[in-house]
Amino acid sequence: MTNLTLQEAAQKAADLISESHWMVVLTGAGISTPSGIPDFRSPNSGLWSRNDPMDVASLTAFRYRPEKFFNWLRPLAREMLKARPNPAHLALAQLEHKDILKAVITQNIDGLHQKAGSRKVYEVHGSMQTLNCLSCHQNYPLDDFIEPFLSQEEIPRCPNCRAILKPGIVLFEELLPVEVWQKAEQQSAKADLYVVVGSALEVTPAAHLPLYALDQGARLIINTFSPTYLDSQADLLLPFDVAQIWPAILNYLN
Repeated sequence: MTNLTLQEAAQKAADLISESHWMVVLTGAGISTPSGIPDFRSPNSGLWSRNDPMDVASLTAFRYRPEKFFNWLRPLAREMLKARPNPAHLALAQLEHKDILKAVITQNIDGLHQKAGSRKVYEVHGSMQTLNCLSCHQNYPLDDFIEPFLSQEEIPRCPNCRAILKPGIVLFEELLPVEVWQKAEQQSAKADLYVVVGSALEVTPAAHLPLYALDQGARLIINTFSPTYLDSQADLLLPFDVAQIWPAILNYLN
């Protein structure tokens, strides 16, 4: 933990950012909780405190218990669709527009970075914005199916072959998307400043991405309330609300 005030910490973070040439950010659920999206792993409020992930969010659940899978997914999808980017998302988008932030790698599936205006976003756990047919391999935008899914509780089916459509998110028992993962590795290895925002670095393999940067001598900033396995290697710890600290950091960079 740090004894710095929020403003002092923001100044130090801004100094590290100013000295960098290739800043990369890895974000987790903690950047989206201020937008009203529940995280997965908090002991009392996380989604996995109420459901066994293998029972509701695995490839087996999708294939053999689709009604249970979609009944679990529906309230989460509703929260994500109504969520709006918070000041942390917006600040990171501004840093990209200033050509300071080179890439956002996110474990989140909510699309809030893109809604905030970020363009270089690598979604290593997939996205809720598409639906995929595992039978005929057609892909469809979520918007084409979302209204009957939410209001009439219809399970989305492929217009081409009538198979049940799978959301474009990475489920338990699935591999990460290869091309996106490779780009995330490349960006991480290229970084001279790596910033973790809202992730406790517990979910592998994404939790190992900062090591690619550290192996190349990069500096490390961690902005989370939870301890991580890399705290001792961080140049700066920011145990502050993401929606408060990032506008403050951005202010020092203007």
